[in-house]
Amino acid sequence: MTLLLVLSTLFILLAIGAPVGFAMGVAGALGLYMTGGMTMLLGILQTTPLTSVSSYELITIPMFLLMAELVLISGVADGLFRAAAAWVGRVPGGLGMATALAGAGFGAICGSSTASAATLSSTSLPAMLKQGYEPKLAAGVVAISGTLAMLIPPSIALVIYGLLAEVNIGKLLIGGVIPGLLVTAAIMLTVYYLVWRDPSRAPQAQSVSFREKLYQLREVGPMVVLFGLVTGIIYTGVATPTEASAIGAFGAFVITLQRGVTRADLLKAFMRAAQSSCMIAMILLGASIFGYFFTLTQVTQQLVHWVDGLDVSRWVVITLILAGYIVLGSFMDQIAILVLTVPIVLPLIISLGFDPLWFGVIKIVTAEVGMITPPIGLNCFIVARYANRPVLEVFQGTMPHFIAHLVVIAIMVAIPDIILWLPSRM
Repeated sequence: MTLLLVLSTLFILLAIGAPVGFAMGVAGALGLYMTGGMTMLLGILQTTPLTSVSSYELITIPMFLLMAELVLISGVADGLFRAAAAWVGRVPGGLGMATALAGAGFGAICGSSTASAATLSSTSLPAMLKQGYEPKLAAGVVAISGTLAMLIPPSIALVIYGLLAEVNIGKLLIGGVIPGLLVTAAIMLTVYYLVWRDPSRAPQAQSVSFREKLYQLREVGPMVVLFGLVTGIIYTGVATPTEASAIGAFGAFVITLQRGVTRADLLKAFMRAAQSSCMIAMILLGASIFGYFFTLTQVTQQLVHWVDGLDVSRWVVITLILAGYIVLGSFMDQIAILVLTVPIVLPLIISLGFDPLWFGVIKIVTAEVGMITPPIGLNCFIVARYANRPVLEVFQGTMPHFIAHLVVIAIMVAIPDIILWLPSRM
């Protein structure tokens, strides 16, 4: 009865628009009070705030967020798309492929799926429409390319998963590299296939001289070096993810200064990074309070015992879990999905014999697919709003990519080394 009341309170608060952190904190506090009284509740509330935000690894989040905000105001997104378009624009569907490459590049320095989709909507989508691309095809590739930001390091979602699951954050970030490249290739191949089937959907772009191609590379060179530096020092062990995030933020700050950004823009970037960091800290605090309640009620242990008693293969269980993440991703934010589900699902994943690092990357890819899934795929609504296109058109454009992503997820589930091999070499 207590569990039902607590879960009902949580979902009611979320339904009326309460912030995720506050909703989980209030629901968890109610459950603790009903379970152990005021003494237990006050004891946990006195210690949880400090333990939730005192983790050294948590510093990674504000540094990566600041790096992303500085990159956003530097205007690098335009340069990434122009450089990619210069090199692959002549290939059938080249501008669509360039959008995928720009999404991967922007994701490597942003970490926010919605921000990436919004930025690509204002840069690559107008260029494709001007070239004569079918609007449905153009909008679909923009929406799916935006999802790369939460997978390719530095990924805020992977950092938060590492904190919640107590998995090595450095290995998690490196584990997202090959899957990120695989998903990018899947988007590009899907565009190529669609244009091969019907060339009228994507007219060829004009040729670009080799000199112009080199110039475009020089424009985005500093950002490519910055991404390589951050990822490289994590992979080689020269620095921890926390130290690498600080280096990345400082490097982005230097690059931004060189591009002549005003002091007012810098101040706004710092303020947005601080606000986002406080929001995530509040979510982690609420998740900790809610997690204490689940631990005391032994919900996760009972779930594990129940699944162990089922006469089904563990592959059936993981398939059902991933399908649930696609559904959740269609109407919830990635961070909210993480804090709501990881404390419950992870013990079950471990009991089934799956690697928690592998599951973390698979979970991010799967929930990101939900962001282009009807009826409430967030990325599709963002693209429709920024591009002033019908939402139905965007959803129709993403369906081939949805199918391609399911194939990629199946491959990564069948071959775990796609995710685990690179971290094992660190």
